[in-house]
Amino acid sequence: MSKKSHYYNQNSGDGSLSDFFGDIYSGIAVGVGHGKWFFSKTVDQGWSAITSLSGIGSTAEEEGRRLSNTNDTENRDLNNSNESKKKQGLKVVGVGYGRTGTYSLALALDDLGFPTLHTQHLYENGEIFDHWVNNVFYKSIQNDEIVMGEPDFDLLIRGGFTATMDLPFALYFREIQEQYPECKFILTVRENSDVWFRSWDVLTRSISKPMQYTSFMVTHVKKLEYYMRWLFSVVNSDKKFLSHPFPLPPQNKHNAVSSYERHNQLVRDSIPPSHLLEYNVRQGWEPLCQFLEIPQDDCPSTRDVPFPKSNSARAVQWQSYSSFIVLFSVSLFIIFSMFSLIFRKVTGMSVIGWCCVQKAKFLRLTSDSLEERRKRTGMRGRTKMD
Repeated sequence: MSKKSHYYNQNSGDGSLSDFFGDIYSGIAVGVGHGKWFFSKTVDQGWSAITSLSGIGSTAEEEGRRLSNTNDTENRDLNNSNESKKKQGLKVVGVGYGRTGTYSLALALDDLGFPTLHTQHLYENGEIFDHWVNNVFYKSIQNDEIVMGEPDFDLLIRGGFTATMDLPFALYFREIQEQYPECKFILTVRENSDVWFRSWDVLTRSISKPMQYTSFMVTHVKKLEYYMRWLFSVVNSDKKFLSHPFPLPPQNKHNAVSSYERHNQLVRDSIPPSHLLEYNVRQGWEPLCQFLEIPQDDCPSTRDVPFPKSNSARAVQWQSYSSFIVLFSVSLFIIFSMFSLIFRKVTGMSVIGWCCVQKAKFLRLTSDSLEERRKRTGMRGRTKMD
């Protein structure tokens, strides 16, 4: 699912009715997209498992090899392009915590020519996501302690990205600065820490419930659960989130706010002012264009292009609801379909056909019972008359 498919709610953000419905539409559109993606990947996994066991996949494998040979030239070109990007290194890294406008900024960076990987799309990039799951998130759960690991940031570049936004990447600014000394960093902030925590708390509550009910049956959601547990442990400075059974404990406001403020100050103290922009997305295009040395004529502000507005707290809630409904509905459909196939195999009838037969039997039985009761009533009446 491309980031460009996300709905840009570019209303004023002043609490108007259009802003309200824009957030709802945005949340539903994005949530349905997430749900469809997880479902398609789960189906692909299931089909791969079936074909590998049954041997059906041999034809598919041959076709895959044919397509692979056909695309060799394109792949070489892509590899050359990625090698070129690798030499350039990461250009821009967002070092602000989540819920500070990171997604809107990621959309803006895309528009400015910096392909950006935001955490919300991390799961769509399998090699990168699996690397983080295996080396950081799941390892933390296995060891029952917060593990930061040594992520391979070159994977981002090989994936075609020159910028990142949001956690977990924001926590590794010192490693990234050392590896890519020309990289620029953007510290996104909210009006104050309380505003940030309210939005963060809404996010955590919105994603925890759907995760609780779907992670056991969808592999990709299970991986997201590992990330969520690790993330909550880091932000709250409390490893209990790594192993606590669902429902997860609520966020600790004191710990989370302290973590947020401590991180922001550490960024300010560590990165030279020439390579750091402290930024609120309400500031719009101009400070961003100046910091990234975008020519004034190329800055969207000169063309009156609205700054992207997406992923508000309200939209996040609707994302969670809609993605959960999609996954739950599709899961029920699959379960019922499998049950129907087995039922037909065993009984020789469809579920609906069997229900119709049982309904007819019940009606006939009821009718016979009523008829028998009328006869007995009639006989008692005649006996009294006699």
